[in-house]
Order: sequence, then C-alpha cells, then structure tokens
Amino acid sequence: MSGIVTSNVFKASGVIAATPGGLDWSSAVITGSTLSAETGRGYFINTTSNICTITLPASPAIGDQIVFADYARTWATNNVIIDSNGNNFQGDPDTYTVDYDTAGQSLNIVYSDATKGWIPVSDDAVTEAPVAPTIQKAIFAFGTVSGSAVNTKNLINSSGVVSGDTSSSGTARFNMQAATYGGDKAIFAFGATSGLAAKNMSNLVSNEGVVASDTTGVGTARYILGAASYGTDKAIFAYGSTAGDAYVSMSNLVSNQGVVATDVTGVGQAREELDGCSYGDGQAIFGYGMNNTAGDYQNVTNKVNSSGVVASDTSGVGTARKDLMAVNYGDGTVGMFIFGEGSGGRKSIRNLVNNQGVVASDTSVTGTNTGAGASRYGGDKAIICFGRTASGGSGLTNGRILISNTGAVAGLVSGAGTAKSSGRAAGYSYSA
Repeated sequence: MSGIVTSNVFKASGVIAATPGGLDWSSAVITGSTLSAETGRGYFINTTSNICTITLPASPAIGDQIVFADYARTWATNNVIIDSNGNNFQGDPDTYTVDYDTAGQSLNIVYSDATKGWIPVSDDAVTEAPVAPTIQKAIFAFGTVSGSAVNTKNLINSSGVVSGDTSSSGTARFNMQAATYGGDKAIFAFGATSGLAAKNMSNLVSNEGVVASDTTGVGTARYILGAASYGTDKAIFAYGSTAGDAYVSMSNLVSNQGVVATDVTGVGQAREELDGCSYGDGQAIFGYGMNNTAGDYQNVTNKVNSSGVVASDTSGVGTARKDLMAVNYGDGTVGMFIFGEGSGGRKSIRNLVNNQGVVASDTSVTGTNTGAGASRYGGDKAIICFGRTASGGSGLTNGRILISNTGAVAGLVSGAGTAKSSGRAAGYSYSA
C-alpha cells in the first residue's frame, strides 16, 4: 500500500478525529424541519422552505466534530436552531437558545468537555461567489405615433443613452408588455394593433438586442397587462384586457428559453393598466391598475413566488391609479411603482418595494409620465423613456428619466427617436 497520511488529529480517547476535509459529508441535502446530527459528519442545510432544528448527539466524546453549511444562502430567511441535547454549548446549558441566521454561513463545531461542551471553531459567513451578472442594456420597442401602431425599436446602452429609431421585426402594435428572461434576453408579448385588435403573439430579443419575428401566440389575446421577471431567469405576463374591455386575472409563465405557457386561471382582482417588477430572491409583484369602470382605480398588489404562483390580493398602499410603470434598481432585489393616473389626474409619485415585497407609501417625485417603457440598465440603475407627459393621448415625448442606484428619480431630459407612447421596455445583455 502506498500513499501519504496527513493532518491526523487524535481525540483525548486516542481515536483519530476527522478533519473538515475528511468528514463524511451527507450526500442528501437536508431540507426538513429537523435533523438528528451524527459526529464526524458534514451536512448541507437548505432552509428555503422552513427553519431547521438540529439535535446534536447526546453522548459526544472530546474531539467529536460536526460541520453544517448554508446550502441555499437562506439562513437569514429561515434560521438554523441548535439543540445541544443536554450538553453545554460554549459553556451555556441546553436551556439557552442557539441559532444561526446569517446567509451563507458555515458552522464547524467540536466537543470539548462537560464544562464548555460544544465549541464553534469557526462560524463564518461566506461571501457569495460567484456574483450573478447584471443587466447592462435595455430595449424600447413598438408603440403608437399619431394614433398608428409602429414596430420600431430604440436600444439603450449601459450609460442610459437612447439610440434613434431602427426598423424591427414583428407586427406593429402597442400596449403589449415586456420582461427580461433567460438572464440576459428579453421578450415582448401580447398587445393590440390599430383598431384595438387584441393579440397574443410574442417576439424574443437576443442578448445583442435583435428582435425576432412573431411567434404564434399562446394564451388569451389581450393588452394593457403587466409583466415581470421572476425566479432569476424566467418571466410572467398577467392580467390585462381582452377585446371589448373584458378585464381578466389570468397569467402566462415564460420559461428560461422564452416559451410562453398557456393561461393559468388568475388570482386576485381582474384589472388592466397595471405593472410589475421583481424583488427579493426571485419573487415578483404586480400592483395597481383599473377595473370595470373609468374611475375604478386600484391599489391592490399580488405577489408572485419564485415558482411563478400568483398570490391573492394584498390591500393596497398608496394612491390608487392606472397606467404606471414598475422597475427594479440597485442590486435588483428592490424596485418601485412610479407615476400613473388616478382620481384628479396624473400623479408625480412613487412607491418603493423592498426586498420582502413590502410596498411603501407615496413619496413625491419630479415630473410625470404615462404610457412609457421602464427597464433596468447599467447593472444597478433604471430608465423610463418615451410616453405621454400630458393627459389622454397628448404630450408625446421621446425623453428619458433616469433612476439612480439608490432610487433617486431625475427630471425628464430630451432623448433620441420619434416621440411615441404605449410601447414597452426590457433589459438585456450582460455585456456593457
């Protein structure tokens, strides 16, 4: 037999103790709410769905070692509780509560003696690596000019500069929606052609900003709906209005390959002219809109979990309104609902969304815009471009409004391209 034996550590009993690299790691990721741990073992603990209570061995020997690791970086959401099973933990009796609640944490414990019991020899939080790439560019496409639908596009670079009009593929239409999918690509879907003929077609956008031709539609044709990214690489279209202003509460999921799924029966208030954005760790939220009558403005929200399931209504916060935008900024886990039109006219307000999906009360911002496109760009910033700066169909603009990585909203500045409204925007490309 040949080979080199290294790093052997003897316990007080004379038995060789396992070092961290020599531990017997459990092949199964622990997802349950309880675990009875064994000495000499390593465990990956996934608390995505629940807290995990870990019971340590009742009769450990000096030098016994166990390691636990945060498998999904969720200990900050659902913590790990250590039950030392009658033994001390860092000198404190088992009646004390021991929990670990830092994302990315790992815990390496060794049993010392009856006095101090189990002692952590390391309990560090590991910096998340690699860090996910961020969206650098955006695209605005489709819309209306002087009452006619167009299919032009305007690309937005990583500095927030909007290009002039260029021809694009796809049926000219307006009041569709757009979202990022597949990490670095975008999709435009649904909408209406001139004469309010509702459509259910879609157009994929590559990570180079190229718009593909129409894909035959799936799901109920409709327009003035909401869209958002969810689950890190997928998208969802939801709510809207069919021909004849029949408001719906259905949704359609988009895979990370850009495939639009069939209708899912809706949950929550049927409505139109709402919007959505992502938040937290792969969740999304839809908010606001209008239902049934011209003045029936809404401020309810509906959360979407990381599997794309839409939750029931949450009572609204802030001014009820329609025709607003929602967009992410900063590290991508937070967003905002901004502008819109409600009772008394157009609104110069925003409602921030934190990384738990909590919508804040109104705060005032400069300017106003409706019928615009909004997207993240430059890694951590957002842009609102084109749209209407006056009520109704008037006041078309080709301007842009930049949003900083802290959520500060700048004033409208002149942009490139033909003034238009009722198009939408979405982020694409990891490359600046």
